[in-house]
Amino acid sequence: MSPTITKSHEYYQDQANLSPGTAIEPSASAIAQGFAQGPNPSPLPKAFQPLTIRGSTIKNRIWVSPMCTYSSEDGFATDFHLAHYSQYAMHGAGLIVVEASGVLPEGRITPNCLGIWKDEHIENLSRIVNHAHKYGAVMGIQLGHSGRKGSTIPMHLYGTRATFHSAESEGGWPNNVYGPSPIAYDDQHYTPREMTIADINAAQQAFADAAVRADQAGFDVIELHGAHGYLLFEFLSPLSNQRTDKYGGSFDNRVRFLVETIRKVRQVWPQEKPLFVRVSATDWVEGGWTGDDTVALAKIMSVEGVDLIDCSTAGNDPRQNIPVGPGFQVPFATAVKKQVPGILTGTVGVITKPSQVNEITEEGKADAVFVAREFLRNPSFVLSAAHELGVYVKWANQYERGQLKTKHSFV
Repeated sequence: MSPTITKSHEYYQDQANLSPGTAIEPSASAIAQGFAQGPNPSPLPKAFQPLTIRGSTIKNRIWVSPMCTYSSEDGFATDFHLAHYSQYAMHGAGLIVVEASGVLPEGRITPNCLGIWKDEHIENLSRIVNHAHKYGAVMGIQLGHSGRKGSTIPMHLYGTRATFHSAESEGGWPNNVYGPSPIAYDDQHYTPREMTIADINAAQQAFADAAVRADQAGFDVIELHGAHGYLLFEFLSPLSNQRTDKYGGSFDNRVRFLVETIRKVRQVWPQEKPLFVRVSATDWVEGGWTGDDTVALAKIMSVEGVDLIDCSTAGNDPRQNIPVGPGFQVPFATAVKKQVPGILTGTVGVITKPSQVNEITEEGKADAVFVAREFLRNPSFVLSAAHELGVYVKWANQYERGQLKTKHSFV
């Protein structure tokens, strides 16, 4: 008969006090066995220096970016999500941001996306948070609304049909797709209806209600998804927002929806907990949202209680011309960091090597790095980065025998 585990410290699960991915001085035994060449460098590489934001201290600056996994039904987290996010916690990620979670059922991107629009979602999410906390990870969740890009199919079905439409018969909501203006993203997406003021108020309240649930689930950080052509960003860009009321037209009007949403969220999100916002720093389309607009918005957000701007780009217009390459979005985070004192920045996008992380953080181009697909390929990226940068870090108790040895020692 299997033993009943009543306390988390049994079987070495609770390692929060000295957790994986934390830089520690190697013991004489660790050096003798070849796990370290000697003491850690002083000062430590910035990537492995902790960062304190409000009441949260994050043990390193290599963070898991939110990435959709399309593995939910009715918005509920599953055993897949528990295993998926736990692997990053056990392998030393400093901050893990759970994928975009719909603040309303129609706020999901696909019928298979996570949700946080009802109290019943809290229990399964809290399982993920509680387990990750045992390994010292700070846990975040991205709150999102798909807007005009909703009711679509999961990514693994791309190319299997003529459009991205998800019909009502397969859980979609084709008659309840909405956005700032009745402009479709392209002919593969539904044409949204224009939101009324009542719709706007309801969506903003949904973000605030979701923040309350995130707190109840135990999350340490929330990130508002204001990027990639989803609802919050749709209001920002003149390409997708052609309203003539107080939510459209001028820059101040177009940012109003996001700013009001931030205020509502900050009012209910505990003051000791950080608030992030991900933005698309540019549309990469002439006449669209620009890097200068992002800096201007960051100045507003900094006084509204936002702690960190997570700078991505694109996703709002199929005419986008993106110069994809290693670290291609870093300059936008750097511009915000230099021009908006007091606000932190994160960067994301084609960051696959520890040397990139080191350069970005050491040169002050961003305060932290959100790593995406490289974590899918290598959940141990933090441990690999530590090895490459010559930093001795704690490994999970269960995995210590797998520690990497230095180049000058026998395997």
